[in-house]
Amino acid sequence: MNPIRTIRRDIQSVLKRDPAARNSLDVLLCYSGLHAIWSHRLAHWLWRKNLRLAGRLVSQFTKTVTAVEIHPGAIIGPGFFIDHGVGVVIGETAEIGADVTIYHGVTLGGTSLDKGKRHPTLGDRVVVGAGAKLLGAIEIGDDARIGANSVVVQSVPPNSVVVGVPGRTVIRARAHSPQDGLDFHHEVMPDMIGATVAMLIERVNRLERGIPQEGAPPHTPGPDAQGAWQGEDFSI
Repeated sequence: MNPIRTIRRDIQSVLKRDPAARNSLDVLLCYSGLHAIWSHRLAHWLWRKNLRLAGRLVSQFTKTVTAVEIHPGAIIGPGFFIDHGVGVVIGETAEIGADVTIYHGVTLGGTSLDKGKRHPTLGDRVVVGAGAKLLGAIEIGDDARIGANSVVVQSVPPNSVVVGVPGRTVIRARAHSPQDGLDFHHEVMPDMIGATVAMLIERVNRLERGIPQEGAPPHTPGPDAQGAWQGEDFSI
């Protein structure tokens, strides 16, 4: 890939995704996440040339300057954007697709002592919210959105939203396509615990309505006047 074209795409990706970015010079000089990505490309090139120590030194220097730690062995696609950047950690065998966005405090970590694949793989156009932890050799499908502070330890299908600890997956009602642009609506997250509690309360209410009051005739399961079945088997 042409390095000049890559740099231009990187700058444009920031301008498109961060309303605070005023112009190309602002992005070029002030965005530590972008500096970390450019430094990683050098470290990764050294790593592939089997200059492993040199690659690690570049990575460590970058961590000191930007507070972003990317192992030189990680594979990162074009259009990658790290917003704010502080506290981001990306492990050795992590793989990141095109046009992925992650926020500060995100970890793509490993859960194994094996030398093989042990870090996450992110598809294209994935958005990972601040503080989220993605652990192990899991796969995050294209166009997935990981909520802030979620802990994800299982693979996630494409076009899904993940929230909670551990992360719970919800398939989007409407599939997200590349033409829609990236989805940054972190305020639109399903409340999985709240929905579960509400369903349990509704079940309890339905069961209580089926218990006869003192002195009332016993309740017999069967259809009511409208034909709806009345019984004790109320599945959620």
